[in-house]
Amino acid sequence: MKRQRHYLLAGALLMGMAANAATPAVPLSVPSLEQRGGQALPLQAYWYAAEAPGARPAVVLLHGCGGPYDGRGKLSVRMRDYSALLNQQGWHVLVLDSLGARGETELCTQRIGTRAVTMANRRLDVLGALSWLAQRGDVDTARLALLGWSNGGSTVLAATNLTHAEVAQASPRPRAAVAFYPGCEAELKRGYMAAAPLQLLVGAADDWTPAEPCAALAAAAKPQVQLHSYAAAYHGFDSSAPVKLRKDVPNGVHPGQGVHVGGNAAAREASRAQMLAFLKAQLQ
Repeated sequence: MKRQRHYLLAGALLMGMAANAATPAVPLSVPSLEQRGGQALPLQAYWYAAEAPGARPAVVLLHGCGGPYDGRGKLSVRMRDYSALLNQQGWHVLVLDSLGARGETELCTQRIGTRAVTMANRRLDVLGALSWLAQRGDVDTARLALLGWSNGGSTVLAATNLTHAEVAQASPRPRAAVAFYPGCEAELKRGYMAAAPLQLLVGAADDWTPAEPCAALAAAAKPQVQLHSYAAAYHGFDSSAPVKLRKDVPNGVHPGQGVHVGGNAAAREASRAQMLAFLKAQLQ
């Protein structure tokens, strides 16, 4: 109970600090490594610059299957809150949109295996973003990180697995990677070899992207992967939205029966504190 109160207080403090540290997002275009007609596919992106001197670490934010926007077409609360929190640490933030350039607005209602935007596409997006960051004079290329949620968390795994040839050949590589409630089955089946220290943050009650494959991946991965699992936490536990059943999602542990999505206050604050501690240890 004392530890839970500690995380709740720490998380509230962190998010309060983040709100005060928010900087305006600068829209820009970032080239994916995917080629279309002999040209790099341009991705819509948003740059949150750290208000700190010199070359700074940078974190790439990778959205879930719903994309990076809210219902009004603005960057979601999650993207804005985490960007502000990371800015507070003196780190730049790059929010990447992998859907818009490919004519998609969401993937959640598309069955896995039929989705228009695949992990192969998103892996090329991440590698392109890392290359783009390496060309900026205000970025410390040796201190880059990836942070993703759900489908974006799966992208973190796909973009840091050295068994993929393009990942093994990529330069630069991230210094650290964090995945919130990713789908771990594909990379577990393939065999995961981490290109960077990895932290997995999963909900024990998640019936969309279950925790068990992630626990198995963490146990088998080389080098060691850090795993935190949160009791009674569903998919999207780091939000403040109430838990609801999404019947429009055809995937999940029980296909056709829908999936539960929503926040868990204890898991939200604990995961944010643990995420930040992990990134600090790797990027400072």
